Amino acid sequence: MPPSRTGTRHRSPRPAALAALGTALVAATVLTGGAGGSAAATGPAATGPLDLAAAQRVDNPYAGARVYVNPEWSARAASVPGGEAVADQPTAVWLDRIAAIGGSGGRMGLREHLDAALAQGAGVVQLVLHDLPLRDCDRISPYGELGPDDLPRYRESFVDPIADILADPAYADLRIVTVVEPNSLSRLVTHVEPRAIATRACEQARDTGVYVEGIGYALATLGALPNVYPYLDLSHHGWLGWDEDFHAAARLLRDAATSAGSTTAAVHGFVSNVADYSVLDEPYLDAGDVVAGVPVHQSRWVDWNPYLDELPYVAAFRAELTGLGFDADIGMLIDTSRNGWGGPNRPTGPGSAVNVDEYVNQSRTDRRIVAANWCNQAGSGLGERPTAAPAPGVDAYVWAKPPGESDGSPLEGQSGLRGEPMCDPEYLGMGANPPRTGALPDAPPAGAWFPAHFAELLSNAWPPLE
Repeated sequence: MPPSRTGTRHRSPRPAALAALGTALVAATVLTGGAGGSAAATGPAATGPLDLAAAQRVDNPYAGARVYVNPEWSARAASVPGGEAVADQPTAVWLDRIAAIGGSGGRMGLREHLDAALAQGAGVVQLVLHDLPLRDCDRISPYGELGPDDLPRYRESFVDPIADILADPAYADLRIVTVVEPNSLSRLVTHVEPRAIATRACEQARDTGVYVEGIGYALATLGALPNVYPYLDLSHHGWLGWDEDFHAAARLLRDAATSAGSTTAAVHGFVSNVADYSVLDEPYLDAGDVVAGVPVHQSRWVDWNPYLDELPYVAAFRAELTGLGFDADIGMLIDTSRNGWGGPNRPTGPGSAVNVDEYVNQSRTDRRIVAANWCNQAGSGLGERPTAAPAPGVDAYVWAKPPGESDGSPLEGQSGLRGEPMCDPEYLGMGANPPRTGALPDAPPAGAWFPAHFAELLSNAWPPLE
């Protein structure tokens, strides 16, 4: 490992197909619903509920399907000036605590969302399961509701009730895409001994097996339902791109997919960049670039990572995973909800500097101070709108993270949650010359609506909003 790698990772508490479709689907299908449930789709997306009576999954659940628009998110988006331009976009529903299944705090429960999807004439509903025991073990103050001894409760009070609802025959015509526990298994690679950024909670998650066993149980349970499409999390290139992390994470994904009664066949695909900001493609920067005799991967920002963006990363991960026994036709999803990085600071061409660090900083569209920074990033913008089959092996670009919802707050005691230093724009972390977090100020707790962030995402959208 090059010397700079350890320093950069130590300073930051958190670093993160299907075969190409036929010619009728090579032209990407825009996945739009209707604002507030008005089902205003265009082109091939404007189909109704999908007939799964044959009890067989399709290759790409997004192909030709209208995707559910969450009316709660749509209303919040439309409340911000300019937000009506994207209020009809489909976003995922996060089930991040047991109470979210039935609905709490005035928010819709799972059944209500599924019923609303049927009323919209949608064919696909997107869910994110995010309630593992010791969840967010990498954080300085993890705030998941389940502890290291709560694996039985995770199975019986979280996964089983979700599966029972999804198995209701009333929803048999819906394709249910489930993102299973993002930001979990990757932490058992990056945040355990002998890593300098190891945490006690991640050590516990590894030693007790709650992540591997919990995910295996979720896959075995959900994968048994013919209309459910489980996708496992790949983190993102700025977290797992380095060889030692990349290969170790792939093996861990296989371990989870073959535990607790699951098999690799239960995994329909994988998803990268969930709730993160990594760009799809760096148009003015390539991993093979050399500046004044110095490869760009040796620059301070790239930090010896062989990947600069998500499309090459997911293609390489797809090949790695199929080599480990996953189906050759697994599909990939990429969360593009906040990786646009448009606006006035977006480069219009490659840098002119001779110094490799200056060249990279002038050329890159990802404007984060460090590629591992993750909380409410200043300068970020909406990315590609949800689209089916945008690239070979990629099932869809999705908005798994509802844009405008906060990643967290640096303040203590808000809504019973503990503060997160990486959400503090003044936090400098550990080590010599630590970088700033790049977080926006005055953020509310995780999951709460953050209109200032959404307004910035609108203004910095790439492609720009019409």
